[in-house]
Amino acid sequence: METLVDLAALANWMDAQGLGSGQLDDVQRLAGGTQNILLKFSRAGRSYVLRRPPPVLRANSNETMRREARMLAALKGTNVPHPELIAACPDETVLGAAFYLMQPIDGYNPSTGLPEPFASSPQLRHQMGLSLVDSIAALGALDYVALGLTGLGKPDNYLERQVGRWKAQLESYAEFPEWDGLKDLPDIDGVSRWLEEHRPRTFAPGIIHGDYHLANVMYRFDAPRLAAIVDWELTTIGDPLLDLGWLLATWPEGEGSAVTVTPWEGFPSADELVAHYAKQTTRDLSQIHWYGVLACYKLGIILEGTYARACAGKAPKATGDQLHASTIGLLERANRWIR
Repeated sequence: METLVDLAALANWMDAQGLGSGQLDDVQRLAGGTQNILLKFSRAGRSYVLRRPPPVLRANSNETMRREARMLAALKGTNVPHPELIAACPDETVLGAAFYLMQPIDGYNPSTGLPEPFASSPQLRHQMGLSLVDSIAALGALDYVALGLTGLGKPDNYLERQVGRWKAQLESYAEFPEWDGLKDLPDIDGVSRWLEEHRPRTFAPGIIHGDYHLANVMYRFDAPRLAAIVDWELTTIGDPLLDLGWLLATWPEGEGSAVTVTPWEGFPSADELVAHYAKQTTRDLSQIHWYGVLACYKLGIILEGTYARACAGKAPKATGDQLHASTIGLLERANRWIR
């Protein structure tokens, strides 16, 4: 553990914050995500989860941690299920990176298996699917200005910037000469043109989670409702309908889906998700498939970055190959929706 986190330095910092005393007990690394480090431990009878960037930092790793902590602090007391922030350390010198401590979540992720009674009840699974929509509808309805989140993102011209931003990201992978993935991506130029030609003219700014799907939520054990939305590293201020589009882009659709839950029978259809969202918003959903196509495009390009690094030997080959296949699947889905 100490090769990932200096536990003595962490204990000293916690002393200064008044967070218990004595040694850190039951230290264990938690699964979740492929990049950031999650450590669960206890001290003086209280449990904590630490979240920090990976050992090899990226250019924006520390700023990402600070943004996550800022968002979790702002969400306190709202009706959006989220991990409770205990304390944050923006100072990079304590552990070599910014980090924060949060309350452990009493819940489970459905992509790793459903416990009873949910595994045996299609009706409960249906409610689980609708609960996903309830939470992002609640998130998108929050007043980000009143929550002190002005400046977290740049809502002006948010939709106008999307295609150019992510097209540039894709082009940047050419820095890895070994990357050969572009030839496999089904009509990605056609997708970008369609997005530009059909872009919604207006939107109402709000909070976006940024990576909203079944693998980034925890469910309660006692009810078919979310215990928490996790992994807030892409959160910003923009068009909240992109979270619904992201859910549609990642919604399981037969074999080869990037996120799967077993058993699947009973979960709502994509159309039911949109209809349920419509019941609790004043936002215009007439172009919701545009947001779904944008989500396929954006997520596909993000995943392709790991494949590009894998081609250059900077990420595991098996992971890169898997994510490259997911990118192809996402773009195929985008093209089907466009047609």
